[in-house]
Formats: sequence, structure tokens, C-alpha cells
Amino acid sequence: MSAISSLVCSNIFRNGFFQCLPSISSIITPLQLKTRSRSLVVLSNEDELVPTYSTRRRALNVSILTVLLSIPFSSFAIAIGEVLELERYTDSAEGFTLLKPSSWSKVDKAGATALFQDANKGSNNVGVVVIPVKITTLSQFGTPQFVADKLILAEKRKESTKEAEVVSVSERTGEGGLQVYEFEYKVDSTRGGLKRILSAAFVASGKLYLLNIAHSDGSEGPIDPDRRNTLEQILHSFDIAPST
Repeated sequence: MSAISSLVCSNIFRNGFFQCLPSISSIITPLQLKTRSRSLVVLSNEDELVPTYSTRRRALNVSILTVLLSIPFSSFAIAIGEVLELERYTDSAEGFTLLKPSSWSKVDKAGATALFQDANKGSNNVGVVVIPVKITTLSQFGTPQFVADKLILAEKRKESTKEAEVVSVSERTGEGGLQVYEFEYKVDSTRGGLKRILSAAFVASGKLYLLNIAHSDGSEGPIDPDRRNTLEQILHSFDIAPST
């Protein structure tokens, strides 16, 4: 057990995955508006809103508003909460599959087998690490709570971490009866502020698979219910790739 613990901590917790994937509210440009979004904020040109004479202020503002309302929202609006569309990503070589946001780009990052980032906020990301191990199931490493404690311990050891707390721990059954651990915790650090982390892990074919979903979740920009639901869909989709 001590050898396994040492291997995982040295390869992942201290020098790898959770450090290279910063602990996942998006800034969305007008071009990224999804017309079906329900929450819209009209953007106006401040220069146009400044009247030449105070007596003309009301007439000018009404005129500008009329023009704005006559043009499609897609040109002058942003979504408060972007609706993320998910698509299936499968790595046949490493043997895992998951759902990932179709608008997030795949990037190269040392220590990550696969990493997808929000183009507008790179600290919002979904990453996977795969490493060889000598165990056949997660239970041989420890209980879900034991692994969660290791995750938090690794976060607290970082100099940038101000606070780290486990939110929930669970276990589910994956493809073919696969044992999957899932964790949720939050981290407040000097690098990026408050983050919400959703993680999943399983062991298959002599490999340890780790999923890490990191998203900003500060008081000024908390995760909205729709975005949280999407992140949970990603978490629950992480599994061994089906055999062909």
C-alpha cells in the first residue's frame, strides 16, 4: 500500500495532473452568443448615450434603444450563462472516453494525457491523466474517502493554496462493472481564486485513469445551475472506452 501511495502522490499529486491543471464564469464575446439562451444583456455604445444637450437626453436614448431593438440580439448581446454543448471524445490508444464541451479546444500540457480548455478562460478546463499502476481495482488503493483525503492533502501542500475542502465523495459502476470513484471539492488559492473541482478515477488494464474538471466558482461569478449540471454530465461520462 505504501508503495502505491508513494507512486500516485509523486507522479500525480505533487508534480503532475493537479498542478498542471489549475484548480475549473466564462467571459463570452457577442460572437459566441447562442440565440436560444434565455439570459441576455443588451450592450450599448456609451459614446452614443452621451447627449449633446441635456434637453435632448430622453429623445436620444429612446432613439438608440429603438435601433438596438430592431437589430438581431446576436449582434448586441452576450449570454450571462453560456450553454455548453457536449460531444463524445474517445482516446482509443489509452482506452478512455468522456463527454467534453464542443467549444473547448484540446491543448498540449505537460503531465496531461488530454486537456480541453475554455478559450475565454483557460483555468476552466477538463483534463485526463493516465499512468501505469500495479493494482487492479481502486479499492486496493483505498476507499473513496481515503483517496479524497489524499487529494485535499496534495492541494494543501501547494504554496498557492489558502484553503481546500472536500464537498462530496461517491462511487459508481462504470462499463462492465468498472469501479469508479467521484469527488467534488473546492480550493481557494492565490492563483485564480476560488475553484470548484470535480474528479473521477478508475483502474483498468494496469492503468490509473484520473479526470479533473476545474471551474471558477467565486462569489462574483458563481457557477450557475445549468453550467453545474453540464459539468456533472462530464464527470459521470468518464469511463473506460468500449471494446471494438
